[in-house]
Amino acid sequence: MLNLPIIRWGTPYSSLEQEDVTHFITGEPLARMSLANPGLLARDMRHVERARAVLTEIPIPELAAMMKKAGELFVNATLPIGDGEQSPEDFARAQSATTGLPVHLCQANMRKNHFVLSNMDKILDALTRGLDPAILSRGYGRESRGVIVSYQAQTAALGLVLPSNSPGVHALWLPAIPMQIGLVIKPGSQEPWTPYRMIAAFTAAGVPKEAMAIYPGHADIGGEVVRRVDRAMIFGGASTVRQYRGDPRVQVHGPGFSKILLGDDIVDQWEKYLDVMIESVASNGGRGCINTSGIWASRHTKEIAQAIAEKIGPTPALPPEDPQAALAAFAVPGAAKAIWNTVAAQLREPGATHVTERFGERLVELQRTGYIRPTVVHSASPALQLANTEFMYPFVSVVECPQEEMLKKIGPTLVATAITNDAPWQRKLIDAPCIDRLNLGPIPTTRLDWLQPHEGNIVEFLFRPRAFQTLASSAA
Repeated sequence: MLNLPIIRWGTPYSSLEQEDVTHFITGEPLARMSLANPGLLARDMRHVERARAVLTEIPIPELAAMMKKAGELFVNATLPIGDGEQSPEDFARAQSATTGLPVHLCQANMRKNHFVLSNMDKILDALTRGLDPAILSRGYGRESRGVIVSYQAQTAALGLVLPSNSPGVHALWLPAIPMQIGLVIKPGSQEPWTPYRMIAAFTAAGVPKEAMAIYPGHADIGGEVVRRVDRAMIFGGASTVRQYRGDPRVQVHGPGFSKILLGDDIVDQWEKYLDVMIESVASNGGRGCINTSGIWASRHTKEIAQAIAEKIGPTPALPPEDPQAALAAFAVPGAAKAIWNTVAAQLREPGATHVTERFGERLVELQRTGYIRPTVVHSASPALQLANTEFMYPFVSVVECPQEEMLKKIGPTLVATAITNDAPWQRKLIDAPCIDRLNLGPIPTTRLDWLQPHEGNIVEFLFRPRAFQTLASSAA
């Protein structure tokens, strides 16, 4: 069994308080993780400025090249972890064993992180809109138009309060190191594997270990990370979003409520877009905030719901080692039953129809875990609670709503795929403040372009532009 220490600015530290990371089916301990306390974190944060200092000694293009090397190591190499080593195959199996995600989906998320790391130079160029990276390092310089500009780092280190449910989200924070911003990581209790492996890959690629720290722990450590840094990225549910709403120091990644909107001009040909709808709902086990939880149309909604149900309703709950497994287990005992009870209660609302009911029971309970099979609901009105609900499995509500009312009713939407050729409505969609990321055309909501911001531009989060003047003729 591995021992996973606290990483205090690159130095391993074993604490007296420890906790086992266990297999979600058997309960077998896979690792013993040292737990940090707020006092330890507070002491270590006295050295946070050193994290940025050691990174600014390395030019950003060199750090981006290190990211490419780290990507190869992350996906292909056997790397140190705690007091042992871990091959890529061991990593995927361990991640699956503690999160409930099928092994082949864990491997797919590894490839996603590899892609981001391998293309870091292009991603930084796109996110900074072609800014000379030396300007971020120096704090000022001349942009391509010859104008002096200044960008000020808002933090020495980015705090991360990471989840256990979706390993793919780690790609969102990877640009921090090449932008010369350190990392203070509170890993998910069931998914410590990616942070430890990523830091090992970074270190092996040449990134100074003093720029990175990992503090496993309970909820109090997550709160302490957010309090102690000037910029933090946190993942959580609706209550977390409410807690930090309006706090400019915190970028919250919560439920996405992502949707597909079918325009009146194409909805009579909805069958042409069935594959787009199914991929959007079911890919990656339905675990992501970019998975579609609502499909909105003015008509044919019952037929659409029925067609999706016929495709994904029979999906079985298979062991995570099965290459055909499409569903993730809920690794926390009792979680699957609690979530299904919530769904079942909302299904009793007048106007809600459970379309996948005829394909068998949705809740599959095992001794220590449970699965929920894909669930398709028809909502006769956008006023129903199920019309704007999200769950961490393939769940979708097909909502009947007139096109002219959709943008008033859909609410906050992380990704909206609008399938329409109606130019006036496209203009309204572009202007709609409730939509964060807009796809015009039949693009699955789960298909990302990493050269564009996912949910808030991390460059704009970590740096702020400011007015700057100098009489020095050498300003570059």
